[in-house]
Amino acid sequence: MTEHDEPYVPVDCGLHSEYELAIMHKTILQMTWLDQYQQQHEESLMPLDLKTKNHKEYLIVQTSQGEVHEIRLDKIQQSDVSERIKS
Repeated sequence: MTEHDEPYVPVDCGLHSEYELAIMHKTILQMTWLDQYQQQHEESLMPLDLKTKNHKEYLIVQTSQGEVHEIRLDKIQQSDVSERIKS
């Protein structure tokens, strides 16, 4: 089963707002997530934008190498967004 076949599980509105603040403040986040092949990744990422596609929400991020990725919000396993935006 691929990411596209899996039903999307909406994230909490508060968490969504925290991602929006991290984007506005250009806060680098330490994140762990699953990609479309269910491979786990852990990396420091710059959040660029949020978008909705096919009724699923994505965080658009940039790596330190300049690569841009779309991460489905319900595939983010861990993020320090709450700690970072309060700093």
